[in-house]
Amino acid sequence: MRSVVQRVKRASVTVNGERVGQISAGLLVLLGFRPEDGKNDLNWLVDKLVGLRIFEDEEGKMNLSVLDVGGEILVVSQFTLYGDCRSGKRPSFTSAAPSELAKTLYERSLEELRSRGVKVETGVFQAQMDVELINDGPVTLLLDSEKKF
Repeated sequence: MRSVVQRVKRASVTVNGERVGQISAGLLVLLGFRPEDGKNDLNWLVDKLVGLRIFEDEEGKMNLSVLDVGGEILVVSQFTLYGDCRSGKRPSFTSAAPSELAKTLYERSLEELRSRGVKVETGVFQAQMDVELINDGPVTLLLDSEKKF
């Protein structure tokens, strides 16, 4: 599993002119899957997301998690995180999970995040989405369950 995590002041997702997900302060999470992803990858990523200490404490140090600050998470599926641009000018998406598997993993991720006590909003799986955000910091991190970066 791969993720781009952005600390945001607010974020929203719109599909066909209709706002389908919106959060105030918290995390915008772009989430992608590969065919080999399983329960261990999912648990690792969810633990990392709810535990990342990227919110400032009273001394201005990144010491608090989204749970600590009562933040929200907006999760948007994004198969392009497994786009391979090393050869040529057109990305290859052969490393991305097939849509049925990706949808299952996406839904399980949402369930796990919610079970940890986080308010979670979403985009629409496989839809063309407009994502708006106010990046706080900016703080943007890359996560990979294979720990490639």
